[in-house]
Amino acid sequence: MLQESFVPPFRYAHACHGDAVTLARQCLEQLGDLPEEPSLGFLYTTSSLGAELPFILETLRQAAPQLHWVGSVGMGIAVSNRELYDERALSMMLTDIPPQQFRLIPNTDSMTPQLPAELEQWCREQGFCFGLLHAEPTYAATATFIEQLQAALPASFINGGLSSAEEGAQQIADGVFDSGLSGVLLSPEVTVLTDHTQGCSPIGPVHHIDQAEQHLVLRLDQRPALDVLREEVGEVLWRDLNKLGGYVFVGMPIPGSDTGDYQVRNLLGLDLEQKLIAVGDYMEERQSLMFCRRDGNSAREDMLRMLERLKKRIAGRPVRGGVYVSCLGRGRNQFGDDAAEVKMISEVLGEFPLVGFFANGELYNGRLYGYTGVLTLFL
Repeated sequence: MLQESFVPPFRYAHACHGDAVTLARQCLEQLGDLPEEPSLGFLYTTSSLGAELPFILETLRQAAPQLHWVGSVGMGIAVSNRELYDERALSMMLTDIPPQQFRLIPNTDSMTPQLPAELEQWCREQGFCFGLLHAEPTYAATATFIEQLQAALPASFINGGLSSAEEGAQQIADGVFDSGLSGVLLSPEVTVLTDHTQGCSPIGPVHHIDQAEQHLVLRLDQRPALDVLREEVGEVLWRDLNKLGGYVFVGMPIPGSDTGDYQVRNLLGLDLEQKLIAVGDYMEERQSLMFCRRDGNSAREDMLRMLERLKKRIAGRPVRGGVYVSCLGRGRNQFGDDAAEVKMISEVLGEFPLVGFFANGELYNGRLYGYTGVLTLFL
């Protein structure tokens, strides 16, 4: 009887406290013997190390110039069963993906970004690409780039996140950049499973936008937008409008989604006289929206649903490694201080190398989300 060959997990490491070079060397020691062939690594650091990223990357280059690194800084980073926030910390995961199965997306901050011709040709030859992108949180061209990227490729699925930092928001793609976006594309030979979880849940039905102007929604379902909102949140919550901004959000349903997927946007303000609402995105007539609530219980329940979906799709196969991009508003702010969010991953899926960061916005299937967690698994 033939036995399945053992597929080892990716190697990963993390280190806390100390200067940047020391932390990088500590991680290299944990990784052990480095491969001689070119391959891909993921690197995430807390934002307090952002200014020292060039020293970290140079240390990695000296130790293994054949390795390519992509990643980001974050106000917090995730590693297996740990969340690191208010300390100097970095994490890395070293894959054994051969060079013919990935290509780096070079950093770009052009308002009309496009892939280099040779990279587009490689993508066409693959037939399908999975991407992980990192982008500046204020970069206006992010959504445009993703749209152009997906339009240029025969098929693609793009995940990732927007860097987060108190000052600066660096990203890594064989270099350190503080603007634009960059990342990596993987060929279909790399087996990837992915899913996302929402941090909010709907509190009412989907409404039709009858009248809107830029960020303002004036009428929903032939009624003043504010009247619809007041009816759904209830009189108890309406008595304290200051609480609405942190509890009630706007959900934008994804057209054609058969799973009820939606993108969450902030409720920016209310005009009690004109009975309109302001939303953190451009609103258009004939769009739909719904109101959502954000609380820990609904986020935990949806996280478990996502993990159970992935568990069924994994079907007993070993997980070699994972990248988890979660919203800054999640983590300790929604699940508590004991790394409860990332611990849920191993509780349901088992132990495996995990790295990632807490982002200013999350990318899933080419769309920009908020208050979500996006999990990418390598099998």
